[in-house]
Amino acid sequence: MQTLAGKKILLGISGGIAAYKCAELTRRLIERGAEVRIVMTKAAQEFITPLTMQAVSGYPVSDSLFDPAAEASMGHIELGKWADLILLAPATADLIARISAGMGNDLLSTLCLASDSPVAVAPAMNQQMYLNVATQENLATLKRRGFPIWGPGSGEQACGDVGPGRMLEPMQLVHHAEAFFQPADLCNVKIAITAGPTREAIDPVRYLTNHSSGKMGYAIAEAAAKRGAQITLISGPVNLPAPANVARINTESAEQMHQAALEAATNHDIFISCAAVADFRPAEIASQKMKKKSGEDEMILRLIKNPDIVASVAGLTRQRPFTVGFAAETQDIEQYARGKLSRKNLDLICANDVSQQGQGFNSDSNALHLFWADGDKALPLAPKHDLGQQLISEIIALYKEKLDKEKQA
Repeated sequence: MQTLAGKKILLGISGGIAAYKCAELTRRLIERGAEVRIVMTKAAQEFITPLTMQAVSGYPVSDSLFDPAAEASMGHIELGKWADLILLAPATADLIARISAGMGNDLLSTLCLASDSPVAVAPAMNQQMYLNVATQENLATLKRRGFPIWGPGSGEQACGDVGPGRMLEPMQLVHHAEAFFQPADLCNVKIAITAGPTREAIDPVRYLTNHSSGKMGYAIAEAAAKRGAQITLISGPVNLPAPANVARINTESAEQMHQAALEAATNHDIFISCAAVADFRPAEIASQKMKKKSGEDEMILRLIKNPDIVASVAGLTRQRPFTVGFAAETQDIEQYARGKLSRKNLDLICANDVSQQGQGFNSDSNALHLFWADGDKALPLAPKHDLGQQLISEIIALYKEKLDKEKQA
């Protein structure tokens, strides 16, 4: 997906061990349509060679203020004017200090001074250097000046320490760049999304559930929030942090999710039912842990039907939102999906084949086939983050089309 098509990104690499990740970062930015040019400090070249970065970017690497050939092609000032975004990654404590102080004692710092392009900073350093009061004050200064600060992450570092200071992974920085350029065109749209599994209690320690990780629903929520939409994420139990600028409501059972969904639906323009809701729940929940009994080799559970969340929302007669459902199928995808679309009175259904390896439940990728009353569209296998962006664009287009038809009626 060409989410950065036509964007000009100047990648400034300083002397940290994380510089080795910049080849992958450059490749991923280009993969999404960006044009990338590289500026390296002398220290950066101790970790990764200019030749490597030239091969990956397709352009010569700039590294000197005093290169006589530079003025014959793209001068130092022109390079700063060329960029839509300057990304400093890795941004060492030294580079952050020099940028904060307004110094221009090498090509990279000079470009930051000479350009009116936005400068994003991806800190990367030892955890103690990051936590040092001088570094924190320098970062605070840059924040006050409007510099986006992307990261750092936390974890084990090359020196063996554990703590904050790791440069974000290449794809995380790509996602920040996508969000930076993403138009905030959905500021007046309110979207409720269900995500993740439900847990249906058997007794105080056991429950029925499914393999849903919640990744697809969370990716949709993140994509819509980055475009300015007001998001309510009604989540089953998952091991995922809530995306930025998303209000999360935590639920456990299908009944809890059903109640939260109905409360939210009438206050939102769009409702997306992405959660993998258990169809049935135990008729009775034991108040104490159910024990194995001598001589009994089986246990019989009586299950009763759970409420159909998306059908309940689609069936609202007042303040009904544009309603989107999901269908996880293993065969006859279109037949079952279109059946649910009609039977549940949905505006759109997103079908995925969970029998295919590497997509659907608990995977990082997915493929969807969208069906609506008079059309369909296939979204091929892609990382769920990218698929979430594509899906939101399709949903918004159909939502606006429906609004236009209602106005004309």
